[in-house]
Amino acid sequence: MVKILIAGDYASRARVAKLIDAGRYDEIFEEVRVCTSTVDYSIVNLEAPVVETESAIPIEKYGPNLKCSAKALDAIRYAGFDMVTLANNHFYDYGEDGVNDTLQTCENIGLDIVGGGKNIQQASEIVYKEINTIKFAFINCCENEFSIATDNKGGSNPINPVQQFYALQQAKQYADFVIVIVHGGPEGYQYPTPRMKELYRFYVDAGADVVINHHQHCYSGYEEYKGRLIFYGLGNFCFDSANENKSTWNQGYMVQLTFDKELIACNLIPYIQGHSSPGVELLTDGEEEAFKDFLLGCNEVIRDDSKLNLKYRQFCEASAEMYLTTLEPYTNKYLRYARSRRLLPSFLSKERALGVMNYIMCESHNERFQYVLRDKYK
Repeated sequence: MVKILIAGDYASRARVAKLIDAGRYDEIFEEVRVCTSTVDYSIVNLEAPVVETESAIPIEKYGPNLKCSAKALDAIRYAGFDMVTLANNHFYDYGEDGVNDTLQTCENIGLDIVGGGKNIQQASEIVYKEINTIKFAFINCCENEFSIATDNKGGSNPINPVQQFYALQQAKQYADFVIVIVHGGPEGYQYPTPRMKELYRFYVDAGADVVINHHQHCYSGYEEYKGRLIFYGLGNFCFDSANENKSTWNQGYMVQLTFDKELIACNLIPYIQGHSSPGVELLTDGEEEAFKDFLLGCNEVIRDDSKLNLKYRQFCEASAEMYLTTLEPYTNKYLRYARSRRLLPSFLSKERALGVMNYIMCESHNERFQYVLRDKYK
């Protein structure tokens, strides 16, 4: 029998970063160590690259550039983790320096890696581990943002259903169990999108025994599909933020999976993090009730396509102005905010909107559109 623990997004920031710099790892991860000590192998998502090179500079991208020190990896080694997933939207935040510093640090302290590398070949490699005579295959990928590796650039392994199909077919030949870990989904949205449900079920159809997702900065539900398990969002594992307190940002759960030759079982370990104290604290029995109630309701929505589609439609409608204002000629956040509040007129004609929609919807236009933008602003 083998027990594997999988956790969500870890970034050394704010109060956590100060404790790590001071070497006070126990104040962050003491309760986590209890969990990792009872399993055979533990995995966490490293949401920020290690940057030790003084000349390293952040890449140009949309969104924040995150980084951490080598001590941040010492801390999760202290917490009991054996592997970090690197397929996420921040792994390339400091370019090749961040990639190389991260890979070297992991090698130095004996942390296994999956989902990232010095090129796409390395980033997309399947990682095999034999644990207690049972062989596991790990596949890690993320949504296509600014971190994606290429033939001659480091970074993360992107979601590509065709490539993942072939990887899953290969993994099933050499492993008893295949675990796919994905980094994706809309931030702040506590349900999978219909696309996520379709894709993750496809991964199961193609050979995955477990599919686990993180990225949304909030936890979501799970389902059993054809006897296999899909978890749609673990939430932040350790991601302190001065702007977040008593919100879904601060809650999450680890998944403990138990394997033998015939059975896969799971146990959810809920916690709160970055709240009154910066560390990760397991929920008490009384606190777990609200957590379980939400999960039961979320799982019911996931099972019903009509309910899931309705939730997603409501979410999209609530964020519509954010997307529409990007197509307007307003160039700074204040003007965009004013436009989103309809304090300024719209310049988006129906004809232009249809043209942009075609560039996004049509696969042939979409791939060419992306190529042109990447080539112009690389």
